[in-house]
Amino acid sequence: MTEIRHIVFDIGKVLIHYDPELPYRRLIPDQEKRLRFLDEICTSDWNIEQDRGRRWEDAEALLIERHPHEEELIRSFRRHWREMVPHSYDGSVAIMEGLIEAGHDVTMLTNFAADTFSEAKEMYPFLHKPRGVTVSGEVGLIKPDERIYRTHAETFGLTPEATLFIDDSEKNVEGAKAAGWNAVHFTDPEKLRADLKSFGVL
Repeated sequence: MTEIRHIVFDIGKVLIHYDPELPYRRLIPDQEKRLRFLDEICTSDWNIEQDRGRRWEDAEALLIERHPHEEELIRSFRRHWREMVPHSYDGSVAIMEGLIEAGHDVTMLTNFAADTFSEAKEMYPFLHKPRGVTVSGEVGLIKPDERIYRTHAETFGLTPEATLFIDDSEKNVEGAKAAGWNAVHFTDPEKLRADLKSFGVL
C-alpha cells in the first residue's frame, strides 16, 4: 500500500453540523407541512445547484415563480442559513488539528456555495487551518463528479494514490476512489481514528 502523504477532509457533517430543517422548525412548526416544504420546494436537488455555483438570487427567483405564495419561506433558506450550521464536531475537528500539528498535509474538499462558505469560515476559524480548500461553488463542479477530485489534486499537488479522503457521503467516497484516491466513509470520530490507523496515519 502506498504511503499516505495527503489527507483531505469534507466539511459538512464531518467537521461541522448541517441540517436545513433547523430554522424551519421555528418557521413551520407543523412537522408534516415543514417536511413537505423541504421535500417539494426547497429540496436538496434545488440546494445542490447553489453548491455548483448558481446564484441565490436566481435560485430563489426560480422557486418564487413556481410558488409565489411561499416567497418568504423560500427566501428564509438563505436568510437563516447560519442556523443550519449550529456547531462543529469537536472530535473530528480535534483529529484534523492534531494531524496538522503533527506535520501532515491536510486540505479540504467540499460541496458548498461560495458565499455561505465565506460565512462558515467566519463562524468556525479552524477552517483556516488546513493548507487550502476546494469549494464546489467556486469551481463549478460538485462531488461525486470525478473532475472535482482531479481539480483538487492538481490545485494542491496531490498524488492520488497517496491521498486519503474523508467524507460522510458514500457516493462521494466512491467518487474519490474512482479518481484514484483512497477514501473512507465518516460516521463518527472513533471510526475515523481507526480508519486513519489502518492507513498508517495515526
